[in-house]
Amino acid sequence: MLTKNKEKYRPPTVEEILQYRLRRADFEWSTNAEGLVEIKVPKFNGNLGKSFCKIIKKENIFTANMDKLGSLVWKNCDGNNTVKQILEIIKKEFPEEKNIDQRFFSFIQQMGSLNYIDY
Repeated sequence: MLTKNKEKYRPPTVEEILQYRLRRADFEWSTNAEGLVEIKVPKFNGNLGKSFCKIIKKENIFTANMDKLGSLVWKNCDGNNTVKQILEIIKKEFPEEKNIDQRFFSFIQQMGSLNYIDY
């Protein structure tokens, strides 16, 4: 963490990360017939990109399709559940899955870097 004394950045500990409350970005989303999440994500946020889409007559939206794990995580990123709580939920849902915690942490890291979720 960066402090007022301008100390070096210290990455959060695992215990700190487990207490983060994950929130979905404000994207339109729905579930398909199989119960998997489909997220509507804008391709461009700036006027130039939006104008380009209009010129080539393409939508400024693409659909991000989640798998079972991603769908379960997305549905639980409501700002109320902590990382620890979501991890417990997916471990119950996928008891036979190997390395589920590593997959989960990789997934939320990627989703965070894409600005799909925040904490």
